[in-house]
Amino acid sequence: MIGEITNAQGEKLDYRFHEAASNRDRKHLVVIGHGVTANLDRPWAEGLADGLAGAGIPALRFSFSGNGASGGDFGDCTISKEVADLGCVLDAVEAAGFTASYAGHSMGGAVGVIRTAGDRRIRHFISLAGMVETRRFCEEEFGDQTPGEGLMWDDEDCPLSRAFVDDMAAIGSVAPTAAGIHVPYLLVHGSDDDLVPIAEARGIFAVANEPKKLVVLDGVDHVFNGDGRQQMVDAVVAWMTEQLR
Repeated sequence: MIGEITNAQGEKLDYRFHEAASNRDRKHLVVIGHGVTANLDRPWAEGLADGLAGAGIPALRFSFSGNGASGGDFGDCTISKEVADLGCVLDAVEAAGFTASYAGHSMGGAVGVIRTAGDRRIRHFISLAGMVETRRFCEEEFGDQTPGEGLMWDDEDCPLSRAFVDDMAAIGSVAPTAAGIHVPYLLVHGSDDDLVPIAEARGIFAVANEPKKLVVLDGVDHVFNGDGRQQMVDAVVAWMTEQLR
């Protein structure tokens, strides 16, 4: 079905394909991408993929290069490199005969804004607690660390690179890029998100084109812990089902 996926550097991208429980001939799937320091095995990602497949919509969750079991070095991870990684996943999906939507969490959401604005192969875009103000995020979360020496959130497996910091600063914000998105756009965000404030979701929603929808999950955090996970899954599955009907 979908064979080995590699990026432009020849690094293998680890992924899991979730076949639809029904409508097995459906040739549209949802690609799911994670955030900074994460991977395809985050509970929210597995839960979403299972929820979509259970509703008859195939899903593919993957780890960006340098993360999880994918090839590459974490120190090379940047939003710009992940935008290119997503393009390579879309290449493989297209070669296998699928059309695709994309759901990105946190930094994966920022990746999705950039990729969707410039790649017509993405038919629908779903932002899950999506990062918008990249410069702000980097300064607030890692501003006390020295690039090339420090760590992200004290994780020895996640060194803070100069490439990452410079890329976040150069992008600054993906809000202006949202004006280039001309496909259905769903934003799902928790009101208690302490990493990407709900105000960022509201701000990018205001400049996005129709058709668009913002779902605010009351009392839910950045990674959709507790009841928030099912609320997020239900919101995405209902919206995708409606879009594909």
